[in-house]
Amino acid sequence: MTQQDAAMSDEAQSHAWTDIGTFVADRFARLDADDVPNEVRETVSQFLLDTFGVIAGAARAPGISEMNRAVEGFEPEGAATVLLGDAGRGPSIAAMLNGAASHALDFDDQHDPARVHVFCVVLPAALAASEAKGGVDGRTFTTAVACGVELFCRLGLACYNSLGKGWHPTTALGSLAAALTAGRIFGLDGERMAHALGLAFTQMSGTTQFIADGALAKRMGPGFAARNGVLAARLAATGVTGPVRFLEGKAGLFTLHERGEVKPEILRDGIGERWHLLDLSMKPYPCCRCVHSTIQLGLELYEEGIRPDDVVSGTIVLGEVNAGIVGAPFVPDHANPVVHAQFNACYGLAAALTDGRVGLATYTADRVRAPESALATCFEVTVPGTIEATAIAPAAIELVLKDGRTVAKRTETMKGSPDQPMSEDEIFAKFADCLAWGFGADRAASAKLAEAILALESASDVRDVVTAFRAVRAGA
Repeated sequence: MTQQDAAMSDEAQSHAWTDIGTFVADRFARLDADDVPNEVRETVSQFLLDTFGVIAGAARAPGISEMNRAVEGFEPEGAATVLLGDAGRGPSIAAMLNGAASHALDFDDQHDPARVHVFCVVLPAALAASEAKGGVDGRTFTTAVACGVELFCRLGLACYNSLGKGWHPTTALGSLAAALTAGRIFGLDGERMAHALGLAFTQMSGTTQFIADGALAKRMGPGFAARNGVLAARLAATGVTGPVRFLEGKAGLFTLHERGEVKPEILRDGIGERWHLLDLSMKPYPCCRCVHSTIQLGLELYEEGIRPDDVVSGTIVLGEVNAGIVGAPFVPDHANPVVHAQFNACYGLAAALTDGRVGLATYTADRVRAPESALATCFEVTVPGTIEATAIAPAAIELVLKDGRTVAKRTETMKGSPDQPMSEDEIFAKFADCLAWGFGADRAASAKLAEAILALESASDVRDVVTAFRAVRAGA
């Protein structure tokens, strides 16, 4: 390609990207509640239930009490609810703490193709903005959530290799989604919404290094994003301006962060008509989604009678991006055992073969450090090149058994995804299990709270659901 051709190509790309940020901001700001189809609202309701559940389950998760202690005497008390705290805080800090709680178990939803967890950012931002504004009804709330989640999914799909570059897209792109959500609650017009998104972009951060290091900072990522978005929307509402070319500018998201690897048409086309949030997945296991196919295969082998004593060694086959996230060797005495295990395919396979189930009890420090976890050291992860690098669902395992046999399994789908969804009974069981784990709540209390959350759409004030949640936590 000649220098002139390159210049023309750059010019064409620049033209294709012109004003995308302001267009997206204006289009989402203009969506009316009636523009959100019933199917979308039902999906939002289902995932709100799931997210409130995983927040409750996180009450005993490592890092949660420490984060709440960190703000005591450091951040002033306020009117916004910290769902797992004993005192309210200012809206941005409440959003941060609730966002961290939403993600602490790594049990929250994911848009698999976009590789983003969405409700762990959007719900905390929506709650904080609603309590700051006051008197927000359920329909307004769910419309804002739907818009924020949809933008989030589109951002993840447009920036299709963000994770492969070392970004944690939930944290990074989540700031923009949270700003849109809070901006909708605050009633921002298109111009101010663009400034809100620009101000969120200015604060954007997020790295997978906390995964590689097994740090508790992993669960803080969505909290940082929710905090950034709420603050950005508040600043824009009062007239503070942000960079409106936050997507297409020379130092915008597309070029600076994504190095030109973007599909901008996914962000722009069909807003209000095509809802990518309908492709969300719900997690059946409380660990990184990249491990789920491996766990599935392990559970199938357990059902077929394979036990740890039968196994000599094993190989787990994953795509390049998945292997980069969860393919490290298992370290039995890791300094951060829970996070390490949540992001380790070898441990997930070992737990499935040992216990025949994988749940909240699988990811505790005692269980991770138990002698039976040593089985995970017999496994390794490989990348054969036959799986698309960014594909999340495909996986294969091959076990060498003591009797000389080799058994192999492969899957192209994951439980909880649109093509293999969790049943209604499974969703409610997960919700009840989370409340029992975190709050010690019985099935009756869980059912009552679930009813309130699923009726949120018709609530006159979303704070009624917050009150119901806090009552279950208090054992009322």
